[in-house]
Amino acid sequence: MTIQQLEYILAVDQFRHFARAAEYCRVTQPTLSAMIQKLEEELGVKLFDRTVQPVCPTAIGEKIIDQARVILAQTAQVKEIISEEKQSLAGVFRLGVLPTIAPYLLPRFFPQLMEKHPELDIRVTEMKTQDIQQALHAGELDAAIIASKLEDTFLKEETLFYETFFGYVSCKEPLFKHEMIRTSDITGERLWLLDEGHCFRDQLVRFCQMETVKVNQMAYHLGSMETFMRMVESGKGITFIPELAVSQLTEEQKKLVRPFAIPRPTRQIVLATSRDFIRHSLLNVLKEEILAAIPKEMQSLQSIQYLL
Repeated sequence: MTIQQLEYILAVDQFRHFARAAEYCRVTQPTLSAMIQKLEEELGVKLFDRTVQPVCPTAIGEKIIDQARVILAQTAQVKEIISEEKQSLAGVFRLGVLPTIAPYLLPRFFPQLMEKHPELDIRVTEMKTQDIQQALHAGELDAAIIASKLEDTFLKEETLFYETFFGYVSCKEPLFKHEMIRTSDITGERLWLLDEGHCFRDQLVRFCQMETVKVNQMAYHLGSMETFMRMVESGKGITFIPELAVSQLTEEQKKLVRPFAIPRPTRQIVLATSRDFIRHSLLNVLKEEILAAIPKEMQSLQSIQYLL
């Protein structure tokens, strides 16, 4: 039994297809199939049912795959211990980021980070909160940037900064004439929100006390904050945008931005890792670059804000 064989069975389990698994592992399909067959012969069991499409693990195969995942995670930790001892930034680092954070935060620090540290190989994936939490537990992510703490005992969570929300209001809406937004001014019929499962949506629905509101059904099919902003600009409804998004707007677009009345809804941007995370040297470099790119006033919670 080899580490390589365990990597191959995890790839097949992930893609449920031998050819795609082989491509992912950068080997030929005959090579991958032969290595897995050799492992099955050594163990005396079939790990995959090849008579169905997509390929799926057998009952015993699922147990072996779960154990292989543990073994590979522990193997990776051995390499991470060495990297941390050398304070090396080399090697793959997998970072999950919420889709409502990534477009506005990453451009502020990521290009500079890559320029300063070309040896870094950070793989960024945009994921919803629940998927991030599962990936951290499974060892599929090294760290994640999320909104609000999960209070998960498996994770270590550190606040990076605080970000307020703003309204983005069509010039055809009565609310456009207001200098600021009060929650009583918002009605679901004109509100564009992300679909359920996005913490951005859930936080704002709670803040606006709109748990039972039937938000425009088209929102479920659009699913992008940027799409909602274009809808508002075309003269239809209102949406919410995070503070960092405002700095990316043109002067004309900024005319559509309205602050909330006090207390203003604010989210906590958090860096999360597993408690047994090892590569602190790399993580500290990441934190330093993020904080250097964030205005000082966003790095502490002001009393006039409402923490979601």
